Amino acid sequence: MSTTWTQKHKPQTLNEIVGNKDAKQQFITWLKSWSKGIPKKRAAFLHGSPGVGKTVTVETLAKELKMELVEKNASDYRTADAIKRFAGLASQYSTLFGGNRLILLDEVDGIAGKEDRGGVRELTEVLKTTRSPVVLTANDAYNPRFSTIRKYCLIIPFKKPTVRETVSHLKRICIKEGIAADEEALKFIAERSGRDVRSAVNDLQALAQGKKRLVIEDVKWLAGRDRKEIIFDVMRTILYSKDSWEAKKAVSNADVDPDMLFNWIYENTPYHITDPHDLVKAMDYLALADIYRKRIRDTQYWSLLRYVVDFMSSGVAVSRQRTKSSGWIPFRFPEKIRLLSRTKGERALQFAIGMKVRRKCHMSATRSAKEVLPYLKIIFENNPEMAAGLSNWLDLDEDMIEYLAGNKKQTKTIVAKLA
Repeated sequence: MSTTWTQKHKPQTLNEIVGNKDAKQQFITWLKSWSKGIPKKRAAFLHGSPGVGKTVTVETLAKELKMELVEKNASDYRTADAIKRFAGLASQYSTLFGGNRLILLDEVDGIAGKEDRGGVRELTEVLKTTRSPVVLTANDAYNPRFSTIRKYCLIIPFKKPTVRETVSHLKRICIKEGIAADEEALKFIAERSGRDVRSAVNDLQALAQGKKRLVIEDVKWLAGRDRKEIIFDVMRTILYSKDSWEAKKAVSNADVDPDMLFNWIYENTPYHITDPHDLVKAMDYLALADIYRKRIRDTQYWSLLRYVVDFMSSGVAVSRQRTKSSGWIPFRFPEKIRLLSRTKGERALQFAIGMKVRRKCHMSATRSAKEVLPYLKIIFENNPEMAAGLSNWLDLDEDMIEYLAGNKKQTKTIVAKLA
């Protein structure tokens, strides 16, 4: 079974948690103050963006101080009765062996909705009387619904780590995984994740899958976090819902390029739909979708797009009948998109040279790139004098000459003959 790197490389000590040095120290000081008696603020309210280390800080410190951690997601305890059953009881009684207890209510944003049915009010009562330290976490502690709760809490803001801190964390993971990663590539991942450490680690795992080296060309094409999350959500619905209508609706509601999505589905289907019978059906539907994609390109008859969407979404979704879940499987970035991104500069240069040939030979740039470029490369690699003459005639710049010559030494020889 695959293991997510966020779990595999989860911090084991406070020093391993990325960033927020001051916030962590403030939390440690408050928690240790309980050894001297119940402090004025009986709860700590950790708030900040997802992935900044709020929950893992609580879990790690509880482990270091040998405290019994009682942890629940607050969104599962929205009502007054549920809060009382869990936090109320835990906050009043000691542990079985007389140790210290730490109560964590994670993501209390979840009880700030219309459905909380007294949850916030009951939680306030718990914070007034608790005999054990209580920690709340949320994205925004200053939501108006928390105005009363804040009075009983030490508010500790957690900020996004810097790009440098995120890169350092990604480097440590790469070393443990035996991956040689260029700093430029790791910096790109950190920036694109919005300095969300959890997201950056997930990106790193997906990009480095099966590699021993990670370079900037492997990550340049990486989309922004928001767009990639949309694609992941659509992919999960298509590959796991088994519901044709839900799959089609997921594609229709998402602002995702159909051709890009097709490549994502085609790349990942064999890894997520593993039963041979299911896979045959899914690939048949993708083949039909691809036929319509070609018809659209050939005829520009865009009304056919609905068939592409139906086959690659609903068709693939209903194909999953016998495949059993086998744990977490990461989504793989499409090799075709990766290759196109990696060769984007080269293809642009080929087209530019093709345009130069087109002006002189009155043939299309595409045809020039396919039929003339191979011969030009042979000339430029082996005959500097003729290459210099052709460079003058075609008005090639130095980048074009270097591409055709194949190396800098040959380029210098050709350029010298141009002078």
